[in-house]
Order: sequence, then C-alpha cells, then structure tokens
Amino acid sequence: MEHSKPSYYITTPIYYVNAKPHLGTAYCTVLADVQARFQRACGKDVKFLTGMDEHGEKVAEAAEKNGFDSPQAWCDSMEPAFRDLWETLEISNDDFIRTTQPRHIASVQKFLQALLDRGYIYKGSYDGWYCRPEETYFTETQVRHHEEDRVAAGESPADPAHPLCPDCDRPLERIEEESWFFKLSEFQQPLLDFYEAHPDFIQPETRKNEVISFVKGGLKDLSISRSTFDWGVPFPFDDKHVAYVWVDALINYLSAVGYGAEGDEAADSLAFRWPAQVHVVGKDIIRFHCVIWPALLMAAGLPLPERVFVHGFLTVRNEETGKAEKMSKSRGNAIAPEEVIDLLGVEAYRYYFMSDVAHGTDAPISWGRMRQVYNADLANSWGNLVSRTLNMSMKYFDGCSPVRPADLGGASPVRDACEGVFDRYAQAMEAMDYGTAASEVLAIVSAANHYIEDTAPWALAKDSEKAGELASVIWNLLEVIRIASDLYDPFMPKISAEVRRRLALDPEPSRDLRNACEWGGLVGGQPVEKGEPLFPRLVD
Repeated sequence: MEHSKPSYYITTPIYYVNAKPHLGTAYCTVLADVQARFQRACGKDVKFLTGMDEHGEKVAEAAEKNGFDSPQAWCDSMEPAFRDLWETLEISNDDFIRTTQPRHIASVQKFLQALLDRGYIYKGSYDGWYCRPEETYFTETQVRHHEEDRVAAGESPADPAHPLCPDCDRPLERIEEESWFFKLSEFQQPLLDFYEAHPDFIQPETRKNEVISFVKGGLKDLSISRSTFDWGVPFPFDDKHVAYVWVDALINYLSAVGYGAEGDEAADSLAFRWPAQVHVVGKDIIRFHCVIWPALLMAAGLPLPERVFVHGFLTVRNEETGKAEKMSKSRGNAIAPEEVIDLLGVEAYRYYFMSDVAHGTDAPISWGRMRQVYNADLANSWGNLVSRTLNMSMKYFDGCSPVRPADLGGASPVRDACEGVFDRYAQAMEAMDYGTAASEVLAIVSAANHYIEDTAPWALAKDSEKAGELASVIWNLLEVIRIASDLYDPFMPKISAEVRRRLALDPEPSRDLRNACEWGGLVGGQPVEKGEPLFPRLVD
C-alpha cells in the first residue's frame, strides 16, 4: 500500500478501569492530543492511540466490590466514562483499544510465543514482594532502599513482615507461586548500550538519568505470569497461567497497529506504523516503559519506539503544611476534570494545563492560578485582540475585512513579530515544551494589541486621507489573528475554528502549518463577524 505522508504514531498509557478518569489521566491524554494535532498540522499521517487496561487482580476486585457479575461487565460499564470525557475534552484519538478485545488477546499470545521460541522465558517459582494495589513486583534491594530513605527522612520504620511499597507506600505482601519468568537480567548491558546510542529515547534528561541509574543497579528476571487468578490473557502454551497485567498492557501498542493479526493489511499497518514515534507516560510507570518494554521488544526481535516522554505529577498545595502534595482521593485533595471545565470551559482547560504546567516535572496547580492565566492570556490578550479587531473591521469596512495590500501591509512591528514564529514554535512543540510554544503565540498576540494602541485606528478612521493606512493597519491585525488561530489550534481547536469562521476562512485546521504561518495569507474582502466574546473575563 502506498503512503503519501510519513507516519507519526503517538500513544498514551492505557488506563486502569478500577476508577473513573481523574485530572492526571486527562492531563496525560490532552498532552498527547496537542502533539497529535500539531503533527497533523505539519502534514504527518498521525495515529493517536489511547484506551483501557482491563485485566489484572485490581480490576477483578473492583468488579466484585461494585456488585458486578463479572470483570468484563465492570469494564464495559466503565468505557463510557473514558470515551465521554475524551469527547468533552476534544481528544482526537484515532483508535481506542481495550485489552479484552480479540485483536489484543491475539497480539499478546503471539508475543508470548515469540519470547518462548526465542528462549527468553522459562518456568519457575516466584517468592518475593508484591504490591497488590499497584500490581507490581519489587526486589529485596528496591524494598530495602525505600525503607532506608523513609527512615532517613524521619519516618517510623515499617513492619519487616509488611514493608512499604516504593511506589505508593502501602504494605507489600510476600507471595510465592509458580510463574513464567522473562530473562530481563540478560538485557542490562543491551539497554545501557541502547540509551547511549539513542540519547533522546527518554525525555526529559532527568528521567533518563533516573532510568540509567536503576539499570546500572542490576536487573533481575521478571515474573510475567499469574496462576492464582484467571482474569487475564491465557498463555498460549500454558493455560494455567495468565499474563502479568503490565506485560499484557504494554503489548497494546503493537496490537493497535496490526501485530498478531493475519493478512496483508495488518502486515502493511505494522510496517508503516511501528516503531512508534512517542509514548507519553507518567513518571510512576517509567520503569515499565523505559526498562521492561524495551527489553521485551529486544527479546521479541522488534524495533524500539523512538521516544518515551515522561511527565510529572499534578500537585496541590496543602494549606496546613504549605507543601505540594500529589493529588489523590485518599488525601482528599483530588480535583475532578469536570470541576475545572465548569470554571474555565474546555478550551481554556486545555490551554491552562498545556501552557502553564511544566510537563517534565511535578507541577503545582491552583484555582487562583487558573483564573490568572485565563484572564491574562485568553480574556485580556487573545480574546480582546479578536473582538476589537473584528469590531473595527466591520465598522470601518462595511462588515468586511480590507483587501490584502499589494505590499502585504508594509513594514510593521506585527509583521516583524511574526517573522520566524513557526520555527520557534515548532521547535518547542517537538520537544513537548508547550509553555514555550504558547508563549511564542502570545508574543505575536501581545504585539498586535500594542500595535492597536500605537496606531490608533479609531483616529485614522476620522481622516479620509488616511483610508489606505487604516486598511493596512486592520489587515495587519487580521493577518496576525489568522496566523495565531492556526498556531493555537492544537491547544484550543474549537476556538481556533470559530476565529477562522469569523474571518470567513476554512474552519478546518491547516495541514501545512509552516506555509500557513507565512505572512500574506489573508486575501481579505470577505464578510467578518465580531461574535460573542471568546473568553468572558472570570471574577473571583
């Protein structure tokens, strides 16, 4: 099959269905969505995957706790919670995978068979620490180091019979059961060699250093099956065992692009789409995506993804201690996405979390800061520019935009501000530095607002001899709005489409963003519409 555009395959983690999606889940998904929209605007053939992780002990327990007849019935009941929120947040995913789908089960079983055939798994017995809530195994070394860190921080020693989980600080259990093991220990040096040869594989840099330090500490073989319950993908060569939920979940990235399926179409899809360009994940699952997943792919003889981008946690300030805390229901500080949407609206929700939150580190959020960003960037700057300019264009040019001047508006500070804006913006977007990218757009918006004050179009309109100068000024302003609407599109797609509609332009986003940002694209002479304020100012 011919492919006219290069592939860009981007994924979120697939999310556990033991609870409804929360603010952190939504944050990760919007982060990936902005990149997917940007890459489409740059002419890539994008596949954006998200979905649900439906297997494992935790899901089976949630089904029983909530009174469902089966884990499958529980998973089916949770699907609308994810799909509906993604639709509300304008998530543009091309696929939604569920690990209970036949295509995924076939993919997992093919992968496990490949590991067996290539000699990278064996049967044994697991005796060690296990965190049931996180469904994660921990080595003696990891547990000991965590306890040492806790005691050094002044915390009371944990019960040696139930040490605390390094990830969630809940008590670990000692479990012993028959298991299939993956020879992860054989991949310590291959992984280190890969990280050195591909320095951009893990981003940001701090996370890469974390992973390298972990791998240098030594890798032990990994238990990849469970035999004490059956809610999972059965091993194709041993039906008493189901795949460890994390191995099952990671393979979804292959399932969605044809791995495990028969026929030429699936083979073409796999060849075109794999390896993925980027997995977007939270820092709590870095070990699975940056150590275990690459090792599994090496063992199966498959290429590794190009990049894993690791974001931090959203934190909130504890009013009593003054310290930033990870958001969680158990702490009583969780904020539901719907609460933020009620305050800001969907477009400003997306803008705030993408432009004002540092994606590579833990990031504090607050209601006050949300209002501040909304009013400063959106109400007072972007919304104000659009409203004032369209109003003046309608008023001074009989409801239309002025025709494009022969000299493209001549020399002007707004034209200078837009010079090279695409390159600066695109460099930041590629790095997922959305705050810098958004600030580049805000800079040309601010330049246009200053330009209004400096040129005073209302004064020019009173002098008939300055009609040409007035037309040039308004056209310059509308041209900035046109360019800014394309650059803001990945952040605020519906607002950008509405701005283009008011300019009598195609509401659909650009598929050649570089060209769209070239000065002079607005022909003009078309009816324009002021419309309602895009972002009514928020008050406390």
